[in-house]
Amino acid sequence: MLRRAPVSAARFAGGCAGEAHASPGMADLLRLAAAPTFALMAVLTATSGMPDALCAAASPLGGMVPMYVLMSVFHMPPWLKLIIRAGV
Repeated sequence: MLRRAPVSAARFAGGCAGEAHASPGMADLLRLAAAPTFALMAVLTATSGMPDALCAAASPLGGMVPMYVLMSVFHMPPWLKLIIRAGV
């Protein structure tokens, strides 16, 4: 009977800390997908012409467009790390 070695959480998540990766894992791709997705949602919401009936408030920061822009900004660190590593 063959026994499998236990899989640690670090190995399951894509490797150990400090380990070089030849290609990005699924988690890395999801991190990189967040910022452009929220930016696209902000553009689509701004250009759709539909009012933010549920999200409209007296504040100028009310509504879906500012929320998507802020979410896009908060998800920029993986892109900044990638740009810094690439030396661009």
